[in-house]
Amino acid sequence: MGANARPTPSGTRPQRRRAGVQNVAGWLFSTPFLALFAVFMALPILATLAMSFTDFGLRNVTDPLSAEFIGFENYTKLFQDEKFLTSLFNTAYFVVVGVPLTIAAGLVIAVLLNNGIDRMRTFFRIGFYAPVVTSIVAIAVVWRFVLDPADGLVAGVASELGMTVPDFLGSETLAMPSLIVMAIWRNLGTVMVLFIAGLQAIPHEVREAARLDGAGAWNEFRLITVPLLRPTLLYATVITTIGYLNVFEEPFVMTNGGPADSTLTVSLNMYREGFNFFHMGYASAMAYVLFVAIMGITVLQLRLLKDNTT
Repeated sequence: MGANARPTPSGTRPQRRRAGVQNVAGWLFSTPFLALFAVFMALPILATLAMSFTDFGLRNVTDPLSAEFIGFENYTKLFQDEKFLTSLFNTAYFVVVGVPLTIAAGLVIAVLLNNGIDRMRTFFRIGFYAPVVTSIVAIAVVWRFVLDPADGLVAGVASELGMTVPDFLGSETLAMPSLIVMAIWRNLGTVMVLFIAGLQAIPHEVREAARLDGAGAWNEFRLITVPLLRPTLLYATVITTIGYLNVFEEPFVMTNGGPADSTLTVSLNMYREGFNFFHMGYASAMAYVLFVAIMGITVLQLRLLKDNTT
């Protein structure tokens, strides 16, 4: 058909009518999601951004428009607030220590369950995944029993060996590592399932070819498994990092940020400022600082890890 050729009128009109109907149908089907997204996501996000530039507090609840615009004062105040800087450091500590350990433990267990343990494989998979679907309150009860310095499981074992254990959750040095161990145990199942799915997607022919070439178990893991798992590794690292940057439940139910703010995270600090002290403008600024941090770290991880996967 030449460049100036036109479709026949009889064919053009039905096609346009069909395309118009499809467009209208698409918008109609999308409208419920768009409406819910606008009401429950976009609007609160924009309201929080606007609030972060005001002194919104308890007195403004009945009349939000009476809040005074104060520009970047909340953001300036944040980085002069020692408590916020402490919570920022604690969150970074949680991420830097917790993410690599969670990814490494999840990968090791996934490899063992996928290759090394034939019997009771389903039992172990369910056992490792159970904490993911368990209430944080139930997990807190279990870990308080495990870590109790007087009657806990660890104290009982140590007592049999003639040793004493410290108060893990009452120590400024040991409280955060204890929460990290608990978080790893709780999130291990999610990471493990991702890696098992990635391992099962690796073609058997590739493994068999490596074994025929004389590759041992370690070389097979290093040269075959890890490179082919990099997309899964990228995804697991990103979602674990985002989850740990938002860590709230573990310190909230186990230590409430103590002792001496040693387990106070940004999310818990934001919750206190917003709902305990009702400094909503200040808490909104804190939320946006955390949002920018999460966005920056996620983009950095995607660039670094994605470059290695291509």
